[in-house]
Amino acid sequence: MTTHSGVPAIAGLERLTDDTGLFEHAWHATPRRCTGYCTDDNGRALAIASFIGGDDTIGLCETYLAFLVHAHRGHGSFRLRLGYDRRWTSDAESHDANGRALFGLGVASAQGPAYHVRRDALALFDRADEFRSPYWRATAAAVYGACAVLSAHPDHAGAHTLISDATLSLPRPVEDSEWPWPEPELSYESARLPLALLQTGSVLGIEALISDGLGLLDWLIDRHVCASHLSLPRVSSSRLSAPGHDDQQPVEAWAFADAASMAQQIVPSAKFERTIEMAAAWFEGRNDAGLAMVDPSTGGAYDGLEVGGVNLNQGAESLLSLLATRYAAKGIHHLETEHAASERRC
Repeated sequence: MTTHSGVPAIAGLERLTDDTGLFEHAWHATPRRCTGYCTDDNGRALAIASFIGGDDTIGLCETYLAFLVHAHRGHGSFRLRLGYDRRWTSDAESHDANGRALFGLGVASAQGPAYHVRRDALALFDRADEFRSPYWRATAAAVYGACAVLSAHPDHAGAHTLISDATLSLPRPVEDSEWPWPEPELSYESARLPLALLQTGSVLGIEALISDGLGLLDWLIDRHVCASHLSLPRVSSSRLSAPGHDDQQPVEAWAFADAASMAQQIVPSAKFERTIEMAAAWFEGRNDAGLAMVDPSTGGAYDGLEVGGVNLNQGAESLLSLLATRYAAKGIHHLETEHAASERRC
C-alpha cells in the first residue's frame, strides 16, 4: 500500500519507530523522544503493520510485538507508558491500552507477515485473553482482536469466551427514537460500540446484536454526515444539544471506517460504502474546514482539525488512523473489483 502522494505506507511507521517501539508523539514530523512510547500505539501499530503486510513490515511487527511482550504484566494487564530511557513510568494502568494490545495481538496472530510473528502474537494473546473491562471501548478493542483470532483459529476457546462475555457488558440501544444512544453524549470513538455489536453478533450468530449494531451505526452516521462529508468533533453532541464544532481527530474517521466496513460485509449498502469513502476523504480535505489532514511529503497525518486550523504535529495515533482508514477503503474497492470480475465471468 502506498499513499496518494506515492510515499510508501510504511514510511510514516519507519519514521516514528526505533528499536524499542513506536513513539507516541511528534513535533511536526519529528518524533518527540521526551514523551516516549505508549502501549496503545504499539498495539494498534502491530495490527496496522499486519494489515499492510509484506516482507517490509516484518521488522516493524517484530518491534511492536517485542514492546507488548515487555509491557505485559501478566493475565490481561499491560504497563501503559515507557520513557525514552526505557524505564516504565508511574502512569496508572489503562483499560483502553489493554484492549488495544489485544486488538494488535489478535490481528497479528491472523494476518502477521511471517509465521513467527503470527505464532508469537497468538502465544501472548493466550496469556492476556483474561482481560475484561467495565469500559465499553476497551472491551470493543479486545473483541476486535478476539474476532481476528477466530478468523484463523475458529476453535480458540479464550477468544470465544472473551466474545461471549462481551455480550453481557456491551451497550445496547435505549428505547428513545430521538436518542437511542446508550450514553448521554457522543464522546470518543463512538462508532466502535456498534462495531463490537456487529462483530459479536456475527461470531455468535445472534441476530439481535447485529440488528442493534446496524441501528446504532445508522443513527450515528446520520448525526455525523454534513452535506457530503463527515463532521467528527471529539464530543459531538448530547441529547440536550445540537452537534458541536469542537476539535476533530483522525481516530474518529478510523472508527467510522471500521464500523461501516463490518456493516458492509453483513448488509451491503450504498450508505455504508459512502461512509467508508467519506472517512478516507476526510483526510484529503472533505471535512468541515476543507483542509487536508495529510502531509504528502511524509505520508503522515496531522493530529487534529482545530477551530483555528490544522494541528501540524504528526503523532502515532493520527498516522495509524490514516493507514487503517485507507486500508478499509482499499477493502471496499477490492470487493468492487471482485464483483465486477464475477459479473464478467457470468
